[in-house]
Amino acid sequence: MAKVFLALALTGGSVAYAPGAHAAAGPYERGPAPTESSIEAARGPFATAQTSVSSLSVSGFGGGTIYYPTDTSQGTFGAIAISPGYTATWSTLSWLGPRLASQGFVVFGINTNTLYDQPDSRGRQLLAALDYLVRSSSSTVRSRIDSTRLAVAGHSMGGGGTLEAANARPSLQAAIPIAPWNLTKIWSGVRVPTMIIGGQADAIAPVATHSQPFYTSIPSSTEKAYMELTAASHFFPQTSNTTMAKYMISWMKRFIDDDTRYDQFLCPAPRSIAISEYRDTCPLT
Repeated sequence: MAKVFLALALTGGSVAYAPGAHAAAGPYERGPAPTESSIEAARGPFATAQTSVSSLSVSGFGGGTIYYPTDTSQGTFGAIAISPGYTATWSTLSWLGPRLASQGFVVFGINTNTLYDQPDSRGRQLLAALDYLVRSSSSTVRSRIDSTRLAVAGHSMGGGGTLEAANARPSLQAAIPIAPWNLTKIWSGVRVPTMIIGGQADAIAPVATHSQPFYTSIPSSTEKAYMELTAASHFFPQTSNTTMAKYMISWMKRFIDDDTRYDQFLCPAPRSIAISEYRDTCPLT
């Protein structure tokens, strides 16, 4: 997906150390050329910091935690809002925040208005969180974000909400529903590049009645992928998972940053004992 605006310069200070991140050739490429080891690492090339957002200071969602690169030399970054699942809080997914941010993204791990919010509500809350990041005068990271390069992700009902958000806002650059649950099975309106990650042994949102029909219903004209993790239960995202993170990074880099250096990890389809099934629309366009 070609973008037409060059990234703007940032301001800010470094508060943590990470290996040096090098300028890249493309207008949205961030960091050095990727390798298998670099996208499997627990931390990427960018030092990160984080800040908490109180539910009392926002509208439309329940606050959360923002993770962001402290590098101010490479321009703005894409941003990702991530929702937890039913009865869960962001703390159940918090390992993802610094892991994704250290690869060159602003990541907003949100809490929902209530623990029991359904997927349609979680979808609206994901979009409200993105709007807060790029529009609110209270957003401390607004100057670090390219408002044209935004994405969503979520677990369980948060994954169902991810589909809702992608369907409602086709200008998003990427979506990653993780073990998604939603009573709606048809997503023929989704135009956002979408990677669905399911668990082979998921008994709460079985892939046969959730992830797989969701994937199938998204038009083939939309870039999409379906990755099923071997023997994984519904709760696989709640502990550090290298396979999941590796391909989330690759998908987000490819579609948020238009970084074709990551094509090699997505096409041809990856093969691993950790992946029980993989479908996609390769080749990437």
